[in-house]
Amino acid sequence: MKFPYLLSASVLAACLCSESGVVGARTSSVGAATTLAIRELYKSLIEAENNHDIEKVRAIVWDSPDALFVAKTKTAAEGNWAGFWGKEVVVNHLQDLFAGTFRIDPDYSKERIALLAPTVAETYIPVNISVAYGGQSGTPKPFLMIIEWVLAPSGAWKMATDIALPIPDPPN
Repeated sequence: MKFPYLLSASVLAACLCSESGVVGARTSSVGAATTLAIRELYKSLIEAENNHDIEKVRAIVWDSPDALFVAKTKTAAEGNWAGFWGKEVVVNHLQDLFAGTFRIDPDYSKERIALLAPTVAETYIPVNISVAYGGQSGTPKPFLMIIEWVLAPSGAWKMATDIALPIPDPPN
């Protein structure tokens, strides 16, 4: 049975176009001032985390029950990886990570920033994370770090979500 209302690939691609380009195109829709603010805030976050400065991290995390940090749990019985929701839960989990080895080394040459809405931006950056938590060795491992930023009513950008996706070892 054919469905005449289904869009062809070319019609769908045309629908995904906008004045700023095709969705997923490599050109950025983020203005220079926003890019600079988010890039510097990201660097401040990484510096605070590497220095285990929980108060600086707390100041950057969005003050919302919807703030999200996806990370390894202490034990596999807790699910091994989980979402930690809410500003204080996020900050407390980071503080637990800081009790041992914890370091993030971003590859800034591959950083990408996208404006998803006027008050929402996303940072994508490959990183190496060294962490000795939940049975991990502390050996640097590759991750893709994806952070969503929201523009708070104060006019400051805040970290709304922090998702570090572990990059699996290549198949043999």
